[in-house]
Amino acid sequence: MLLLHVLASGSKGNAAIVEDASTGRGVLVDCGICKRDLFARAAAAGFDLARLDAILITHDHADHVKGLGVATRGLAKARAAAVPPVYALGPVRAASAEIAKVEGACDVRDMRCGASFGIGPVGVHPFHTSHDAAASCGFRFEDADGDALGYVTDTGVLTDEVRDALREVRMLALESNHDERMLREGPYPWALKQRVASDRGHLSNAQAADALLSLLSPRLEQVVGMHLSENNNLPSLAARALTGALAQAEHSARVACAAQHLLVSVR
Repeated sequence: MLLLHVLASGSKGNAAIVEDASTGRGVLVDCGICKRDLFARAAAAGFDLARLDAILITHDHADHVKGLGVATRGLAKARAAAVPPVYALGPVRAASAEIAKVEGACDVRDMRCGASFGIGPVGVHPFHTSHDAAASCGFRFEDADGDALGYVTDTGVLTDEVRDALREVRMLALESNHDERMLREGPYPWALKQRVASDRGHLSNAQAADALLSLLSPRLEQVVGMHLSENNNLPSLAARALTGALAQAEHSARVACAAQHLLVSVR
């Protein structure tokens, strides 16, 4: 079984651990938080960072990579083994100063959307997302028993490629970034509002609910609302949209919403 520990999710910093419960090993998805929070929230989740097998980067924006340097240095001091390899798309690797800073200190590897690879017993399938970065991706994770977890944030739309990658997952971590009215009436400059709401921005609560309806299957047990904006959303609004979609479909999956400053662990 796969477990998801969302250490932080939002515009100020993102990091999550996907853990294989059968081995206790895991991978870190993004590293946009400080070393203190990374270590403290991993410990609160009961996950020893010495059991980390890889760091996967979704894209080059600062809220997903700004903690990478200090985190890898902290991991180097805390682990008897080498720092786990860092995986990133080629354009992301080329565009990110934070990734460039760790190139000599750890093993940085290219990954490609559509090209699956294994990290221990866990299969990783990267897929393209639609975001205004050098490149961006989400992931489908599968363990040796076929348990599947879909992870998608920072995308303005869900393409057919994304939907195909997320079908028949047991757990779905799905962006639910903003409430459309709050964004429209909120404090952001008009250009930023347009960016967030665009096809290369972020999914709204309503878009997340529509996406969820298209991804329902009997296998789905848990939905996690991700990357909630602290300025343009409320956890209650995101949860209401996702639970409303499940109620409409008479589906029994549970809903949780990740947070910027609090650990959220689901299984």
